[in-house]
Amino acid sequence: MKATITAIGGFVPSSILSNEMISRMVDTTGEWIEKRTGIKERRIATDENLSTSDLASAAIENLLDTYEVDRLEIDGLVLATATPDHLLTPTASKVCEKNGFANAFGFDLNGACSGFLYALEMATTMIESGRYKKVIVVGADTMSSIVDYEDRNTCILFGDGAGAVLLEKTESEYGVMKSILRTDGSGTSSLLVPAGGSKVPSSMQSILHREHFIKQEGSFVFKKAVESMTSVSQDALLSNGLSVEDVDWVVPHQANLRIIKSVSEHLNISIEKVKVNIEKYGNTTSATIPLCLWDFAADFKEGQNVLITTFGAGFSWGATCVKWGVMRELKAVKESKNDNLLEHDLMYQ
Repeated sequence: MKATITAIGGFVPSSILSNEMISRMVDTTGEWIEKRTGIKERRIATDENLSTSDLASAAIENLLDTYEVDRLEIDGLVLATATPDHLLTPTASKVCEKNGFANAFGFDLNGACSGFLYALEMATTMIESGRYKKVIVVGADTMSSIVDYEDRNTCILFGDGAGAVLLEKTESEYGVMKSILRTDGSGTSSLLVPAGGSKVPSSMQSILHREHFIKQEGSFVFKKAVESMTSVSQDALLSNGLSVEDVDWVVPHQANLRIIKSVSEHLNISIEKVKVNIEKYGNTTSATIPLCLWDFAADFKEGQNVLITTFGAGFSWGATCVKWGVMRELKAVKESKNDNLLEHDLMYQ
């Protein structure tokens, strides 16, 4: 038994923060940001008073509105996020309530930018165990809530959004293949939010020192991201008996266009095979991979090999291969079929 992706949904806030708008906040230019990162704009949830549970719920509703899926048949929800609604009480609890998952349990998973891939692996093993039939995996982050818009090094990078996939059991050859996941805590200090947890509880001092915002050693993280995503992708392909020639599409974490291009070059995979939407959304952390799957869903064909790879805080990184399977029927298609049947019946009454 394997787990296969059968439906995809996504959501981004309508409020746009462009490079030009950021250039009025900090000492930079729109041209410099795009050249260094590939980002032109990002979506901001806090402008619309949206929390992470709102983003995740909207992405799931988009999935349910697009495909023929019964929400009461959902067994579980795995929510990948680094920006939960609250420190205590799982954001997944609110999402289950908002989406009417009366027969499902849900929990949060924080793997930073690798969160969605970690959650996908968790849900895959749940399906493969035979104990669960339908599990939704959602990656959602409200990064604007922890970005310091006085810090040029980080405020240019991040945006808000959410993406979701439905995993179901299959006995076919299609589905999620073996994943290679890695973690190295020695990189913790290079990319983190210093205060707000048990190590450095919130205090007047932590607020004054702006320690509740992201801090990053950009050049070091860049180098580690390229090295790690390249090596783990090679390991994942090898473990699944695939070569770079077998890869039809690459869906990488959208942190920086230069990282994406460098990983593509190191793997010797044409950039034309690499899915990129960072110019629209920036780095949405847990949401980058599912948003990519959502944006380019029409390009993935049955039987194609999709390589997914990521790197993030922790350090955390990983890669997996997916042999694309059969997607659920679109609601619009079913409605069209029903209309045609009704028209046929009326003609012959």
